[in-house]
Amino acid sequence: MALALDQAVIVERESTIRLLGGFGVVDRGEPITLPTDAQRVVAFLALHPHSVPRSYVAGSLWLDASEERAFGNLRSALWRLRQRTSGLIESADHNLTLTATTDIAVTAALADRLCTPGDCNGGDYDIAPFSYELLPGWYDEFVLVERERLRQTSLHALEAIAQRLTVQGRFAAAITAALAAIRLDPLRESAHRAAITVHLAEGNHSEAIRQYHTYAELLNTELELTPSPLIRRLFTGQLKRAIRQP
Repeated sequence: MALALDQAVIVERESTIRLLGGFGVVDRGEPITLPTDAQRVVAFLALHPHSVPRSYVAGSLWLDASEERAFGNLRSALWRLRQRTSGLIESADHNLTLTATTDIAVTAALADRLCTPGDCNGGDYDIAPFSYELLPGWYDEFVLVERERLRQTSLHALEAIAQRLTVQGRFAAAITAALAAIRLDPLRESAHRAAITVHLAEGNHSEAIRQYHTYAELLNTELELTPSPLIRRLFTGQLKRAIRQP
């Protein structure tokens, strides 16, 4: 089972949409440049994987415009889009549907597989798909909501990768995944627990101690809180057992 994502070509389909790390469209193997309004329509549909009513698309993308103006803007954006791509968006019964493959959908499916309990043996786990921000520099409301959802999905996936790799004894890759989760959310306790678990499993007691105190200090500095009983029990209990082992 190879869990990897190629940012350039996701699968061999006529059209692919990139939303992670920046916006991009590839149509029939060729990169396509779209005007801003067309980009927003494509991105909105990419984040709504089913058919979406035209009225909802227009009202969501042009909140401050009148209904007539919003529909006009949508028609203009679709016309410009059709001048540059072939069949990227289907229109039927007043609904719009994106026909292309998107990296966000592939990443979400990958995360679902990782976060589902199952066989932990084997597998090449690529953390790269979970290290990209959704449409950086975009501040539309529909993007902000999905960006946070992706961040949470990525955190759970990275922790799952760290756990599975630790079980397999692949400690270097496991700590890389755990630290990637910490970079996404430095105050996330479960990410620090994952890193501490890797260090203890590998026998790096000093690294486990350093990781725990780094988290404790950060938590106190940022939130004036102390680590939870759960991570304290993990840290002290596992460390004591590890030290007692010959």
